[in-house]
Amino acid sequence: MKRNISYLFPLLLLFATGCFKSNTNPNPVVLPSGTFSGPFVVIHLNSLTGKQDTSTANVILTMSLTTGYSVTGDTSTLQAGSKGSYVADGQYISFTDQTLPAGTTVVKPPNVKKNHLNGLYQYVYDGTNFQFYSTSADTIGYTYVLKKN
Repeated sequence: MKRNISYLFPLLLLFATGCFKSNTNPNPVVLPSGTFSGPFVVIHLNSLTGKQDTSTANVILTMSLTTGYSVTGDTSTLQAGSKGSYVADGQYISFTDQTLPAGTTVVKPPNVKKNHLNGLYQYVYDGTNFQFYSTSADTIGYTYVLKKN
């Protein structure tokens, strides 16, 4: 009889664990909002040499869920000063730049000398550090490495 009880105990323990409450609530998504500053980096793969060329500009990004975003800071060479609206879902963020010429959908269109914050980017945000990036034609990467002020 003692042998039967020793086999039943693990089985009862297995059934009992199914009655315990488990925490299956995911962590809440923290959407970026506020003022951020840091480098905007353009990485270009030179098809002739196979090497990466990088260029950097320090930018300030101000974001509000109700009024949209604006880019200021060093907007003299790489990054255009711009403003518009954005939508984020915890993994991707989509910017719509209101200063782009009509009909333009790419980050750096051929008729514009500077990059515009426009289009879909994959992002990571932990409440302080805000990083997002995008690629164009598999040879150019656009990366923002920002920190909340």
